[in-house]
Amino acid sequence: MGDKAQSHHPGAAGRALTADRPASLRNVVLVGHSGSGKTTLVEALALTAGAVNRAGRVEDGGTVSDHDEIEHRQQRSVQLSLVPVAWDGTKVNLLDTPGYADFVGELRAGLRAADAALFVVSAADGVDGSTRMVWEECAAVGMPRAIVITHLEAARADFEETTRVCAEVFGGDDPDAVLPLYLPLRAPEGPDGHTPVTGLVGLLSRKLFDYSTGERKESEPGEEQLPGIEEARDRLIEGIIAESEDETLMDRYLGGEQVDVETLVRDLERAVARGSFFPVLAAAPAAEGARQGLGTVELLELVTGGFPTPSEHPLPAVTTTGGEPRELKPCDPDGPLVAEVVKTASDPYVGRVSLVRVFSGTLRPDQTVHVCGHGLADRGHEDHDVDEKTGALSMPFGKQQRPVTHAVAGDLVCVAKLSRAETGDTLSAKDDPLLMAPWRMPDPLLPLAIQAHSKADEDKLSQGLARLVAEDPTMRLEQNQDTHQVVLWCLGEAHADVALERLRSRYGVQVDVVPHRVPLRETFAARATGRGRHVKQSGGHGQYAICEIEVEPLPVGSGIEFVDKVVGGAVPRQFVPSVEKGVRAQAAKGVTAGYPLVDVRVTLLDGKAHSVDSSDAAFQTAGALALREAAADAGIHLLEPVAEVSVLVGDDYVGAVMSDLSGRRGRLLGTEQAGSGRTLIHAEVPEFEIGRYAVDLRSLSHGTARFDRAYARHEPMPPQIAARLRELAGDEG
Repeated sequence: MGDKAQSHHPGAAGRALTADRPASLRNVVLVGHSGSGKTTLVEALALTAGAVNRAGRVEDGGTVSDHDEIEHRQQRSVQLSLVPVAWDGTKVNLLDTPGYADFVGELRAGLRAADAALFVVSAADGVDGSTRMVWEECAAVGMPRAIVITHLEAARADFEETTRVCAEVFGGDDPDAVLPLYLPLRAPEGPDGHTPVTGLVGLLSRKLFDYSTGERKESEPGEEQLPGIEEARDRLIEGIIAESEDETLMDRYLGGEQVDVETLVRDLERAVARGSFFPVLAAAPAAEGARQGLGTVELLELVTGGFPTPSEHPLPAVTTTGGEPRELKPCDPDGPLVAEVVKTASDPYVGRVSLVRVFSGTLRPDQTVHVCGHGLADRGHEDHDVDEKTGALSMPFGKQQRPVTHAVAGDLVCVAKLSRAETGDTLSAKDDPLLMAPWRMPDPLLPLAIQAHSKADEDKLSQGLARLVAEDPTMRLEQNQDTHQVVLWCLGEAHADVALERLRSRYGVQVDVVPHRVPLRETFAARATGRGRHVKQSGGHGQYAICEIEVEPLPVGSGIEFVDKVVGGAVPRQFVPSVEKGVRAQAAKGVTAGYPLVDVRVTLLDGKAHSVDSSDAAFQTAGALALREAAADAGIHLLEPVAEVSVLVGDDYVGAVMSDLSGRRGRLLGTEQAGSGRTLIHAEVPEFEIGRYAVDLRSLSHGTARFDRAYARHEPMPPQIAARLRELAGDEG
């Protein structure tokens, strides 16, 4: 692990990688805030492992980090990407994730597919709140983690201070579980005052690893350098021994016994693999023309020597498609096939490409598999159980896909031609269909109302939207029956921008963004009566219908009640349903501002009919006229939807969030502690006030808060706001 004398065999540049057993696999996800250097680090690791040449290119001329045009335009990662490399006989699947909060769905997919995580922290920027939240999620499931400090070349970079902050933030009650394995060495200060990092010193081996020539060279440190590392070395050794399974080792060490490096490395690897010790390393990209970036060899040795194999990763819950639990041996290449689609993308040449993690069995090309997707109906994904034939299996290298012959349990692979498979779906054997429990995904809470730009776009819109949500389960498609709007619910503005760009560039659909309408209601403020008279004689068959009604308000949630109190046959029995139909049709259209009327009782009291000219249509019209007349003589309340909102926020921001909710006409219902340093705030807030709350809360809490919302009820809107909306409705009319 950097201090071990071992040889390695990097993979040839551009060669497709395969693994025949889970023990020779490592699946590692890179986590960190936007701009921390994850993608640059992946490219540096690929260069060191020989997956790319010295110019950082794969054989076809592209870079290993080639992404779609959206990422080039936005200058940041917006999707999960897989970069496989080989090191010391081990295939390492590096999963690069976006750091921006809007694309946390891609991060969650990467966490699902990985067995360990590298947390990338910029020495110039430190640890942000969202990275801390992801660390806590990994801790909750015991995922092994290590920390890589980047941007050591920045003017304000401070490795020691960043390590101290990481120990404080990530270590919690045990900061000695977060310790550096190496210390950076800087060159003498140049004329510009810059002191670049040129090497590392291994704390366990006391070896110096010099990268100044572009290749790692091992040497002995000078006598003047040794005193500076002894304190850090002693602390590291004590931290490793504290995690050792040999309970006598600490007493022997404190008694003066020298512990050999091999024992320390072995205990270190075990502690890292079980997620109880979190080493800190440093890394920097290679200079132009160099073969190795600083710290990349040490990092690859940590990954292959210290991170667990897929066999050590617990299998997510598996059931039959009928819901019966199914016990499977973890990561058995000869077991029943269970694989999961962790990402779906569209390729202009090969169509849909699914990135799949195989959890059990072995996946092969041209194999008929059962595709099962359940549990996402609320996001526009219909449950489905279909059989499909897999296309070619491949590994990505830049923009190219290199064919492979199979993917064993524990591996990741790209599968072509699964036309029905969506992100989150389970692949299993045709004759033994199974279903994996889905991973937790954030709810999209920012509405984006859209409409087709032209008739040609309208014809393609539904298909484009269906493909969009199939790729991204953090996006929800809604066809709102009240407002008749098509709404894409997204995680944030950047997420929405990417969705619109993909509709345009991938699926050829141009859409216009329109204001999102909140579904309002109307109700009567007091009892009122109305008379509907529909009498017409213009030659031929006439129309005659008169009805008198009384309307009274009902409690919230009562809907529309219709009561018949006609006596003496004033309205013939066959026309009473006609009056009710007319009343309900008018109620659905609204009586003042065009919003549906709810929570009233309409009582039919009297009326008149004609033996020849009365008809079903005439009494429908009369019923509608009577309701409109009653509304004209009564006060009408506009009802707005109110949401139950729960905000999970750090204690430092509780006051600001509560004040902001109050300013949104919210009613605070209470707070409760939700773990160390977190508070859960409960409130009821009108939906008019939280249309952009997903964006505003992120800004208010510096990305550390999240919230949930659920419809509670409709209730009367303040008169001044209702009057303004009626004026707007009148202007639009």
